[in-house]
Amino acid sequence: MTDRRHTAPHRRSRTRRLTPRAHWLLLCVLVVTLSAALLLQGYTHHMFGITSDNVTGPRGRAEAVPGRVTHGGPVIADAAGAPHTARPKAGTIALTFDDGPNPVWTPRILDVLRRNHVQATFFVVGTEVVDHPELVRRIVADGHEIGIHTFTHPDLSRLAPWQRSLELRETQLAVAGAAGVTTALLRPPYSSENDALNDADWSVLKQAGAAGYVTVLSTQDAEDWQRPGTDRIVANATPHGRAGQILLMHDGGGDRSQTVAALNTLIPRLKARGFRFETVGAAVGMAGPVQPAGLGEHLQGMALVTVLQAGGWVVWLLGVLMFAAGAISVLRAVVMVFAARRHRRLRKGRRGRSWGPPVTERVSVIVPAYNESAGIEAAVRSLVASDHPVEIIVVDDGSTDGTADLVESLRLPGVRVIRQENAGKPAALNTGLAAASCDLVVMVDGDTVFEPETVRTIVQPFADPRVGAVSGNAKVVNRGGLLGRWQHIEYVVGFNLDRRLFDLAECMPTVPGAVGAFRRRALLALGGVSDVTLAEDTDLTMALCRAGWRVVYEEHAVAWTEAPASLNALWRQRYRWCYGTLQAMWKHRGALIQRGAAGKLGRRGLVYLLLFQVLLPLLAPVVDVFAVYGLVFLDPLRITALWLAFLLLQLGMGLYAFRLDGERPGPLWSLPLQQFVYRQLMYLVVIQSVFTAVSGSRLRWQRMERYGSLRAPAGAEPSGDNRTAAPEQSEPYEAAQQPQPYEAVTHSGPYAAVPGPGPYASQPDPELYPSHPAPWPHETHPQPWPYVTPSQPAPHDTTHEY
Repeated sequence: MTDRRHTAPHRRSRTRRLTPRAHWLLLCVLVVTLSAALLLQGYTHHMFGITSDNVTGPRGRAEAVPGRVTHGGPVIADAAGAPHTARPKAGTIALTFDDGPNPVWTPRILDVLRRNHVQATFFVVGTEVVDHPELVRRIVADGHEIGIHTFTHPDLSRLAPWQRSLELRETQLAVAGAAGVTTALLRPPYSSENDALNDADWSVLKQAGAAGYVTVLSTQDAEDWQRPGTDRIVANATPHGRAGQILLMHDGGGDRSQTVAALNTLIPRLKARGFRFETVGAAVGMAGPVQPAGLGEHLQGMALVTVLQAGGWVVWLLGVLMFAAGAISVLRAVVMVFAARRHRRLRKGRRGRSWGPPVTERVSVIVPAYNESAGIEAAVRSLVASDHPVEIIVVDDGSTDGTADLVESLRLPGVRVIRQENAGKPAALNTGLAAASCDLVVMVDGDTVFEPETVRTIVQPFADPRVGAVSGNAKVVNRGGLLGRWQHIEYVVGFNLDRRLFDLAECMPTVPGAVGAFRRRALLALGGVSDVTLAEDTDLTMALCRAGWRVVYEEHAVAWTEAPASLNALWRQRYRWCYGTLQAMWKHRGALIQRGAAGKLGRRGLVYLLLFQVLLPLLAPVVDVFAVYGLVFLDPLRITALWLAFLLLQLGMGLYAFRLDGERPGPLWSLPLQQFVYRQLMYLVVIQSVFTAVSGSRLRWQRMERYGSLRAPAGAEPSGDNRTAAPEQSEPYEAAQQPQPYEAVTHSGPYAAVPGPGPYASQPDPELYPSHPAPWPHETHPQPWPYVTPSQPAPHDTTHEY
């Protein structure tokens, strides 16, 4: 039978559209900013680092080093022009400390110097200045002298000239930002005395001299970096004779407890011998090597310190988030596998049939179709071949490719075609729902093929009067190529394991449009299928849960659906799914504070969706960026091991999920590649969906491109007993337009003897179902559906029956 109907044009509120370019521009800015911050943080904290002063190897050629420098004093000025050197005055010792400031040892050394009324020179490392700017301010406030020791403590002779300039400039800015001063004093890392200079070192000193720096070497090394013991440090630091010395010691770079103890002995002993302690500038008669920083340099320095400190916090936070995400992912995997095992055992543990007496009553199958000519024949023929009595209602939603004509031309018994102007999938489903004559309704997409036993299997849970909807097991039919394999893996591992968990927790959020069964009276009590959200299946399922109905998963009800075969089509489909799910979650957020079945949906289902389908995907790109950061700047072996462990976890979960679904595990070989392409695409879908949702934009029901890969099952012809034949009392659609109240509807089969739940009919026997809570009345639903009294299309005056 074919009914031709025309509906009023589907009204949609005007909504503003957000240009996608703004989304991606903002995202790119965030990613580039984060990447730049991580690069800066990685370079400054992990590219080099403070190590012992004897790591540079043997001395190289020194042909370019002037003789007056090699045999001159330790303070070298104007190295780029006419170099000259200076020595400390006789009887004068300039204490110098490298590699700080350190939050433990620098304050203790400053305390020793204060007690002994001694000023010293501190050659600071830029990264330490950024981490502890208050110590630099204390050094200056206590009257000590500041010099720079580069930003990351590299061997400057092994760096390119631009890197040397960067090291010096950034350290100078850090000092200016931390203490408001600039300094002309430089001590290159791993330097020692004048006669140790080679040609590479001299090129460093010349470049520094051209930038206005005075290089300060040493004449005596306490060798405290070797931690030889307090007495040995004191001996190494004690001059032989009265010549002035620049003494090298350290206040950072490791445990400096021996240095602190040695100073307590060394300073009084040398004072007793008549030595004076001065800063480097005072010891050589240098006028004002440390000067107040200009306003511009001070502000730039403060900005640098702030940015790098913020970068440190970002890296710490990203590390915490990465490990938290890993822990949550592991926990989720364990919970999903445990729930799947328990779900399987509970189903197998039931005596006889899973749900009670067999459900044999006739079922209405609704197929909304819009331009489905590529696969509609296979879909309808598979439904005709069902081993359960069905009536099939194909609602053509204004197709322009001859979908309705094709179905009519098949002339299959029990198949009715209803034509309406294009109004969207929810309207098409409501049209089919109004035309249905059975209390049990199966909804199936036009790109989906059922197995002969699918309808019979999916309606068996309705033997339990508490069940209002059943989710089937959708499988990908076009699995060729990487994209098909990846979607196949996602359907089996992601969707189906999730549904087992939701079923066990009684918080099923979605009955997929590809294969789902419902009680018609439950849907009518809700007002039909809503078009408020783009994910009408998720919206409808959540509304049923909030109305007190139980929604379950029947994994043996298998349907084969056509998945997108291109990235563009996949993007559109998942964008619609994700955006619609966000809409449904927001619409039903009131379930979080409700009790009973609604509370389970809110506090279990919605929280799960928020954590694992919204927040984690939003954080995932950041985690990926941090993983790259770890490979470059941290321990690549550790990062690789963590990634492999995560991959093995997913592989194990995939193998178990494939085993539960009876699938061959071959496609899992592509799982590693999925992590680099498919997973990132899904993350971007979530990001785009969240941006769209926040902006208040709205999408229309979008049709996916069809490829004609569906095939009807073998023998998909009407059976001899005509199980799908038209109802005995074939009547025009006008008679079925307004169904009788549920109390007057009669049911065939064992279900007729079972009372219906909730406010829609008589309450179940409390002795049979003592623990079943009463469903929420529809009148108290916090967000009523727009279809309170669904309007039906006006009948067309030509009705063709066959």
